[in-house]
Amino acid sequence: MSQPTTQSKTPPAEPASSQLFRGWTPVSSRLNPYLPPIFITLILLIGHLSFGILESYQKTILAIVSSMACELLISRLLLHKWPNLASSYITGISVGILLRSPGYWPYAVCAMLSITSKYVLRVNGRHLFNPSNFGICAMLFLASDAVATLSIQWGNNLVAMAVIWILGSLIIWRARRFHICATYVASFLLLSVVRAWITGDPWLSEVSPITGPEYQLFIFFMITDPKTTVRSKTGQNLVAFLVALAEMFFRLGQSIYAPLYALFFVGPAALAVEMWINSRRSLSATPQAVVHTNPVQP
Repeated sequence: MSQPTTQSKTPPAEPASSQLFRGWTPVSSRLNPYLPPIFITLILLIGHLSFGILESYQKTILAIVSSMACELLISRLLLHKWPNLASSYITGISVGILLRSPGYWPYAVCAMLSITSKYVLRVNGRHLFNPSNFGICAMLFLASDAVATLSIQWGNNLVAMAVIWILGSLIIWRARRFHICATYVASFLLLSVVRAWITGDPWLSEVSPITGPEYQLFIFFMITDPKTTVRSKTGQNLVAFLVALAEMFFRLGQSIYAPLYALFFVGPAALAVEMWINSRRSLSATPQAVVHTNPVQP
């Protein structure tokens, strides 16, 4: 008998559009860690070229170089590996944008304090503080006569704000963290009514700070930091509200650095509480060992 001939099926031709875009996904995935540095660099360049937001290029470069060099050194000494420098670059550029000082040394010290906090202030392998927030607050606590932060240098220029909104929104959209920004902004607006009622000031004067550049950078790049926010979406919303609430009390105390201080105290405390809750849950989920005792033989 003749054996049946096996027909080999030729797979259908791949559409031209699929061939064109094949390979784009791996490329975009490899670019993901570098998109926030790219966008925040664009914010810096556009803002400075348009409105002169920086003290100087030299001070910002000093902050970036100090941050990256500190990351390289500590990672090699403690972890014995070469780190990805995207995070330290963002930290350095954030310090360069937000810090204000007539001297150069605060930029280097602030950047190195920020990076060092990632390796020293850790619990269960996680660092508690947003690095740039920690470094800037530490400088404000320790050298308040030598440093300040970005506040009204940009004014409330709509063009500058639109640049930050667009680029910040792209980053937050990719990170799926719009809910954190939305919760914080809604809480700030609600609590501004409370502040106006307590102080007797016009509501517009209480709500106006959120339209400034410092707040835009704070909203998009600090409170949404994936490494220093709690895991659950509900918890993230709650922490965003608590940051806004703490900020209200700092503002009532006439603190001009209210949002930075609020995140400094609320963020790490929320992470510590989450770690404690998770440890309790893991302990309760672990079955207790049953100990069997053999009877004594006569």
